[in-house]
Amino acid sequence: MASSPTGTPAATSAGSTNEALSSLPASARVFSWHEHASLWFSLGVGLLVMQMGAYLVPALGTHDALLAIVLGTAIGAGLLAWTAKLGADTGLTSAGLMHQAYGSTFARLPVLLNIAQLIGWTTFELVIMRDGTQAIAQQSMGLALDGFWGTLLPTLLWGGVLALLLSGSMTQLVRKIIGRYGLPLVIASLLWLTWQFGSRVLAGGMGTFMSRTGDGSMGMLSAMDLVIAMPISWLPLVADYARFGKSGRGAFGGTWVGYAVANVWCYALGVMVASLSEPGAALVGTLLLAQGGLIALSLILVDEIDNAYGDVYSGAVSTHSLLPKISVGTWGLALAALCTVLALVLPMHDLEPFLLMLSSVFVPLYGVILGRLGWGANSASVPTIKVDIPAAAIWLIGIVAFQSLSRLAPQWGATLPTLLLTGVAAFATRRK
Repeated sequence: MASSPTGTPAATSAGSTNEALSSLPASARVFSWHEHASLWFSLGVGLLVMQMGAYLVPALGTHDALLAIVLGTAIGAGLLAWTAKLGADTGLTSAGLMHQAYGSTFARLPVLLNIAQLIGWTTFELVIMRDGTQAIAQQSMGLALDGFWGTLLPTLLWGGVLALLLSGSMTQLVRKIIGRYGLPLVIASLLWLTWQFGSRVLAGGMGTFMSRTGDGSMGMLSAMDLVIAMPISWLPLVADYARFGKSGRGAFGGTWVGYAVANVWCYALGVMVASLSEPGAALVGTLLLAQGGLIALSLILVDEIDNAYGDVYSGAVSTHSLLPKISVGTWGLALAALCTVLALVLPMHDLEPFLLMLSSVFVPLYGVILGRLGWGANSASVPTIKVDIPAAAIWLIGIVAFQSLSRLAPQWGATLPTLLLTGVAAFATRRK
């Protein structure tokens, strides 16, 4: 049987198979433990993650910030890995898991919301890469890439690279490009930046750095919420890749280790950079001023493209689940073109709070999925119905709980209580 550009079995005729809602056959499951680890380490690295780490300073002291990073990452990456295992065990995509948990008709709502957020985050990644390109051009060549052409050209450049990657095989991208070439370069960049800023910390005294106190504007639980936010944001995508795993155990361990190491490293680097910078200094500018920072930042910037790829590929899989007559590969190219245009016309930095708010609906969504399917259930044992009313109700109640906690008791965090509430309720009401 022929293969589609995404690495999934191709339909024998156009529209005859909905790849997104079919369990992947064993012959197509090619990812080993180390391939899950390399993929999720690469996806866990990014300028946005470092910026999130910088947000912890000066609200928390260094000791508390690092503790929040380690604890939040262990929990968040564990939830990501749990979902990855579920995807590998069932062979289902994220859209497939939503259908199993919520019913074939109601699941269209969270699938549509997922597509909307993935388009938004892909567009945001293109804007980040464009802004980084402009900063590098200014720093290295004295070129002010502003105005119409200064915005258009780097946006089209990164949009074109994204489309080129989407025209190939996803599994080959993970196994050959990311694992063999991209990962060593990204690790080298992080090591260099860590050495540069770590040397400055040591010069000022490690004891002085670790004893730095915060201003108390953020509590430990709310800081952990900020750390958990990054791995949680990947929950609606992880099964789209984990289904290609040879085993659930390999998907679980590789995803957890790969993502956890990257998340701790980037958050901690963000704390370190922010602690050594002048108040209000831009993270990208500070990284560029470090010795060798231009090369390191350039490599990290190139690595950002796999974050955009991860978003748009998953968006294509979800869109295909709704309109299966168009292939995943074609949907990927269409969404890449759409996001490139949106990156040129939308004020993405103003839309970031909206995107974070939209992402919050997926915390209770996956609380229900894990409560229903995450305890030994599989695609064969969960009957398909049009609407699972209890599951739908628990999800909607979870959204209200998350938003209420965020506004009324931010010091307690919203992610963990909402996951606990929805997970327990979903488990208690699951079909026998």
